Amino acid sequence: MNPSRQALRLNVGFLINQSVGFSRDFIFDVPSVHLEPDLNLNDLAGTAHISRTAQGLLVQVKARATLHAECVRCLANLEQLLEVDFPELYAFNDRSVSESGMILPEDGFIDLAPLLREYMFLAIPINPLCSSNCKGLCPVCGERITGTPHNHNEETIDSRLEKLKVLLENQSTE
Repeated sequence: MNPSRQALRLNVGFLINQSVGFSRDFIFDVPSVHLEPDLNLNDLAGTAHISRTAQGLLVQVKARATLHAECVRCLANLEQLLEVDFPELYAFNDRSVSESGMILPEDGFIDLAPLLREYMFLAIPINPLCSSNCKGLCPVCGERITGTPHNHNEETIDSRLEKLKVLLENQSTE
């Protein structure tokens, strides 16, 4: 296991013998991490607050990271900020299992990587944008449209539509 993934593997075995209500915070800060099989995150930082309950260990994670993405309008590369905040219960046995089906491993280590991967994927926007006012690409030349006017002197018209253009121009002058 690589060192960045090691920071997401928490030793929580000592919490099993604590009284109900006992909790502990685990802080993680990883410059870059690859979450198998297909998610690369940068600047992953957060806290896992783990509380002992009667059923198991309640893991409450708040984390943020950045992801290399591409703007859907102008195709510019960007760093997309992702933020997650989720609880999961790791049950002590099969009788206490919640709907997530998580059971505390016998070795007392919880690996946050699979959970973070799942929740980070859910936090990725469907249409990432470099900015809210991105104008996209010019339909004529394909260049990125910036704040300045993007005009083209020559307008190419399909020869099949040339007569329609003449008709529309004549109609507008009448």
